[in-house]
Amino acid sequence: MSDDTDALRQKRRIQGFGRRTVLRGAAFGAAAPLLASPAHTTATATATTRTASPAGSTSFRWLGTSGWRIDVEGRTVLFDPYVTRFKTGLFDGGLKPGTKLRSDPQRVREHIGRPEIVLVSHSHWDHIADVPYIAKATGARIVGTETTFHLLVAFGVEPGQISVVKGGEVLDFDGITVQVVPSLHSRNKRHTYFAPGTLHAPPPTAPRTISDLPEGDTLAFQVTTGSGAPSAFLMGASDFSERAVQGLSPELAMIAVPSSASTSRYVPRLLRALGQPGVVVPVHWDNFEEPLNEPPRRDPAMDLDAFVALVHQESPMSRIVIPDYHTTYGGDMRPKPRPAPKSGDHQLP
Repeated sequence: MSDDTDALRQKRRIQGFGRRTVLRGAAFGAAAPLLASPAHTTATATATTRTASPAGSTSFRWLGTSGWRIDVEGRTVLFDPYVTRFKTGLFDGGLKPGTKLRSDPQRVREHIGRPEIVLVSHSHWDHIADVPYIAKATGARIVGTETTFHLLVAFGVEPGQISVVKGGEVLDFDGITVQVVPSLHSRNKRHTYFAPGTLHAPPPTAPRTISDLPEGDTLAFQVTTGSGAPSAFLMGASDFSERAVQGLSPELAMIAVPSSASTSRYVPRLLRALGQPGVVVPVHWDNFEEPLNEPPRRDPAMDLDAFVALVHQESPMSRIVIPDYHTTYGGDMRPKPRPAPKSGDHQLP
């Protein structure tokens, strides 16, 4: 190993520390973190003023569940965009596996803009149900597992439009960098989960019900929208491969809230492996069968308050942001004015 390599690594560590200090907020100032409950307003100190950088042009919008819309300089990346949010019985006394799949084009058009890239963590309905329509309506590049590929082909998506990944890939989309991270699906109290399995060929007919969509392995993604912009780690389920995330060191971490304690020491292990991110954003804690035009309603299976308290305990310098459906966040995950819709934003067929 050369001295030049060691010096470069040290320089990267110093630069990364500087960005994280700004995102977390130094111990000087008086701005409170963006938390749902006043009880947690002492969790961090304030952020200093950011200097102009490409990060300033990046915005984040939570699409509910684990979904995100990331915009930078007229380009849009979507992650797990599920906005139709139809009823399955999951929050009304019991999941009905025979629930028919559907996608509401009007609802989708209201939220997605003109995406260039769509990242899919896994193939359960609350992550992929709207992706076939989005793919066919926009021509966006879809990035996901082999199972996601086969399902989308069965739905009529052009195969050449889909990039199959396994985890470990680092993809450059003309300045938007996507690191693909092998991950794991969360488990319930019985250490199981809904619709496991993978596909190695398209099903003979297009899936019709939610049970026709197997998990098909799970991915996480780390997205960086340009030089100097903060990196965002995006999870679609509340489990992870500790070795796979080691060293990613994102500035922003969109972390799925677990519904059980089946995964041992989930929060401490994850935060340690990620290097204690500057900003932690809990996701997948909402009732994802309620429309996005309403305020988020909590999934009763998720203890969001306990999650927030544990993050504060394990990483006290991290700023915790509880997102909502109606706020546009800047690259530092602080609210910023939502721009007027651009021409063509809602003109999908």
